[in-house]
Amino acid sequence: MLTSTAYEDSLLSFWPRVRDFAVPPAMIETATARRHHGDWAGACAAAGVDIDFDHRSLARTHGRELAAGLRRDLRNLAPDLLRWHLPRVAPDGLLRPGLTITLARYEHAGHDGVVRPVHLVVRTPPAWADGGQRLNLALWDPASDASRDRFALDTGSRRHPHPRPSRRYRLDLHRHLWDARRTGELRVRAGADLPTDDARTGTGEPSWPVSPDLGCAVGRWADEAAILLADQGCTAGTVGVRLGRRRWVLLDVAADPARPGPPALRLTDAPTGPDGGGRTVPVLPDAATWTLPDLALLRAGAVAAGRLHPLVAAALVPEHTPAGPASGAGPDPAEASRLVECRGAVHRIGLVDGVLVPLDHDPAEIRREELLVALTGTPLPCLRVIDEAHRRPHCLTGVRERLRHGDTAGALAVVEGLLGPEAVLRDGALRDELRAAAQRRVMYGLFRAGLAGPPPGPVTPGPARPRDHRSHPRDTTAR
Repeated sequence: MLTSTAYEDSLLSFWPRVRDFAVPPAMIETATARRHHGDWAGACAAAGVDIDFDHRSLARTHGRELAAGLRRDLRNLAPDLLRWHLPRVAPDGLLRPGLTITLARYEHAGHDGVVRPVHLVVRTPPAWADGGQRLNLALWDPASDASRDRFALDTGSRRHPHPRPSRRYRLDLHRHLWDARRTGELRVRAGADLPTDDARTGTGEPSWPVSPDLGCAVGRWADEAAILLADQGCTAGTVGVRLGRRRWVLLDVAADPARPGPPALRLTDAPTGPDGGGRTVPVLPDAATWTLPDLALLRAGAVAAGRLHPLVAAALVPEHTPAGPASGAGPDPAEASRLVECRGAVHRIGLVDGVLVPLDHDPAEIRREELLVALTGTPLPCLRVIDEAHRRPHCLTGVRERLRHGDTAGALAVVEGLLGPEAVLRDGALRDELRAAAQRRVMYGLFRAGLAGPPPGPVTPGPARPRDHRSHPRDTTAR
């Protein structure tokens, strides 16, 4: 019961905020419009994705077949949908830092005649340089990476802490999470048609219970494990599933051509890692291990279909009618001014010439009150409300969330709607947040240019901690 309550509380508090701020509707609308017009680079720019390769020279360096396949995938890449489905970390729902995730693979014969896969990857920056929550799209060639070629296809790998694609986080087997041609598969691959009370379908009798309260998509493990093994040319075998730190299970997949349906599974507890900590067992991708957050939110009634990505809503809720684009109507005249209790009367404050000002006080009175405030006097209630709006407005939490998720345009729109486009910010929490966001973007730019490294601290690798768990080795010199 405790596990169920904790999971439900985390689900209902974490993911709705992520869905509200991480991928704003304006980003989805702009990226979708550019993708429909064939401008994949413009769609990536709208979704905050930087391109780390020159696609024009691919035919010369890696052949026409690879270049043509990559071009087809890029034209159907939905970068906003990719950002929607990338793994995130608590408590703020930011992108999991320092990941290299494979999106697609292309066969390429190197100079030595050996055919190797070239990976289309997306990278998330390290935590110390994640300002703006931007992504990097690159091509990773294992041959160039092994030889440390200074003219390698993927120049960004020299700056990234984990340039090699992750075994655990991969989307080449889950193209429905980023390829606009395959989004119709999301409903089946997410297990939306499976009964909610039959989470162990096809698993047999596990040696220890895998509770659906943990958020595991156990009902899909058999099919997903079979897809993973088929990608490696196998019909049966063992697949590792990571459920948490130092907690794994092994799936023994046994295909039976005479039995229709998913292959049979046998669960084996492996608390320290797959195959005793080795790397010989395929790892079930994270996207196949856990229940799709959007599906869990819909089942719990925590979000409506209209708050989801349009492609996700169309797959999970086919009967949902998408809303049209937002109209360009101006602000509501009733909201153009706000009411303030000021000296026994109700006064208005509103935007005049792009600045938030009191509307029921003449300029001479305002100048006298501002002089009084400069002499440590008590300001008018109207001036106090305006000053509070500049320093710590009621929308500060929303502005902070948008800035942390990289939605600078949305944050500035909120600020301008409150204070006006010509307002000069005063010292306070709002100005500090905007300044910190600008500094994070500068740090990201330095990281991209290779001009900055991780700051000193726990994020850098250090010496192994002593066995007695002390911060410093015990002094063994004679006393």
